[in-house]
Amino acid sequence: MAQRDVSGTVAEPPAVPASELFSEERSAEVVAASFAGTRDPRLHRVLTSLVRHLHDFVKDVELTDEEWAAAIGFLTATGQTCTATRQEFILLSDVLGISMLVETLNNRAGDDLTESTVEGPFHVVASPRRELGASIAEDGRGTPCLVTGSVAGPDGRPVPGAEVDVWQADDEGFYDVQRADERAHGNLRGLFTADAEGRFRFRSIVPRYYPIPADGPVGRLLEATSRHPNRPAHIHFEVSAPGYRTVTTHLFVAGTPFIDSDAVFGVKPSLVREFPEVDDPARAEQAGLPNPFRTVHFDVVLSPADDEGVR
Repeated sequence: MAQRDVSGTVAEPPAVPASELFSEERSAEVVAASFAGTRDPRLHRVLTSLVRHLHDFVKDVELTDEEWAAAIGFLTATGQTCTATRQEFILLSDVLGISMLVETLNNRAGDDLTESTVEGPFHVVASPRRELGASIAEDGRGTPCLVTGSVAGPDGRPVPGAEVDVWQADDEGFYDVQRADERAHGNLRGLFTADAEGRFRFRSIVPRYYPIPADGPVGRLLEATSRHPNRPAHIHFEVSAPGYRTVTTHLFVAGTPFIDSDAVFGVKPSLVREFPEVDDPARAEQAGLPNPFRTVHFDVVLSPADDEGVR
């Protein structure tokens, strides 16, 4: 806006150099420069890189007004679909492979360390604390299964008292929060403390493969791109201990459908296990399970918290 100087003459504001104005050619550079005053150097790096990549994308596909509006509508609907027990933005991140990429970049596993994978959208309630050997299958439905394992450091020494948080889908492919009116709160979830030898065990059922929630924006995206929404059968684990880096991972059931086409790209070969059947009445009685039952063993190896470049 023009201003008057002391003599009353109207003074025009200084002209902005053309090199500093927004244009198709310099759009990303001009917008990135607007963040020059950002105090946090990491925030500055993230924002300027984001702007450059977004502007390159828009120019590459020559985004139309209609497509831009559709994208805004899609993101708006994604946010509106989120609830206390459903995180649609995590689903979106999952199906685009972003969740797995972030997980992989931040948790590069060295030799013999347990590999990580996505947390998923259903770790939204606290798992009930349970005693070692207890059952997490509160309704008793499904094929019984004994899960055993251990927690150790990379040197092979046990990690006594490690916290082992587990959660899984039921025999029909649903989590408790998806059937809050039909299933007990905390069904197929458990928080266990490893014993003095770093060992843990619990009773459960063999989980079933399942589709991620597909009745929202992410489901419509998958349908539009002819992708299925299914995940192979798995048990979630989050294992932590003082002095070690927490690992969030899965135990996948070998031979399950979709093991080679997980909708969220979470399968790693080192995390796939057989769940063999055990037909032994004495062992079943000892485990507190009906005979026959299935079993699986999972040894978790954590890295020290001060390790650089690995989890």
